Amino acid sequence: MPPHAGPGGFDHACVAARAGRLYVAHTANDAVEVVDTRRARHLSTLGGLAGVAGALVCEEQGLVFTSNRGEDTVGILEPGGVFKVPVGRRPNGLAYDPGHRLLLAANVGEPPSLSFVSIDERREIARVPMPGRTRWAIFDPRTTCFLVNIADPSRIVLVESDHCDRVAGTIEIPAPGPHGLDADLERRLLYCACDLGTLVVLNLDTGAILTERPLSGAPDVVFFDPGLRLLHVAVGNPGVIDVFDTASNRLCETVATEKGAHTIAFDPTTHHVYAFLPETHAAAVFQNIPV
Repeated sequence: MPPHAGPGGFDHACVAARAGRLYVAHTANDAVEVVDTRRARHLSTLGGLAGVAGALVCEEQGLVFTSNRGEDTVGILEPGGVFKVPVGRRPNGLAYDPGHRLLLAANVGEPPSLSFVSIDERREIARVPMPGRTRWAIFDPRTTCFLVNIADPSRIVLVESDHCDRVAGTIEIPAPGPHGLDADLERRLLYCACDLGTLVVLNLDTGAILTERPLSGAPDVVFFDPGLRLLHVAVGNPGVIDVFDTASNRLCETVATEKGAHTIAFDPTTHHVYAFLPETHAAAVFQNIPV
């Protein structure tokens, strides 16, 4: 990967599996790096994205989004460049409802908020105040509901796509600092990784706490592999990925990455996991093997 031009390293990333492309926010360079996943090589750099904190792909609709924390915009990548939409202060986490063509940006700046952007209208159509700093966000297609982690108070906020101007409900989390978030949509399980070093497993439909498991440290990005039913939790310090067998909620492996490697990406077709290494300016590629 290109070396860092400033502070910030890498941040959130996403894979377009069928296209064989990986998009990773290179915050230090105000750019998104594009990787050819089939040939394992860096392809190009998309610059001009101040403080870019995340990239999100909707491959079915040919869309790539960015959260540009340094300029309070989200970006919609197009063949001719990037179309930018103003949102709340310091957008970070992203989630997308393809049915409503509705993009959520979780804004970490004060006051913390959620911005909802209509892709067809190319404008923010709603902004909802949040009770604390926002973290990771996901979308549940069965309920057409967005779920957003809040660091403090420790909870998950729910917002329905049809009523995106208000909070639909909350789920209280027993561990401090909800951060990474992902779900097993088929088995209706929700995985919330918290700053204290705790993985909380919940029922996605009821919010009931099912179990808690220790992590190797304070986590960031979480990705679930539905094919192998493995959960990956990136821990920047000491620099590992904790891998859980979700059938038993058992830690089955801890994989060394690099200190500060707090962000990962996942390809569901190859079961490759990409860890972004801030000190060596590289992406390490790991292969999950069925057993």
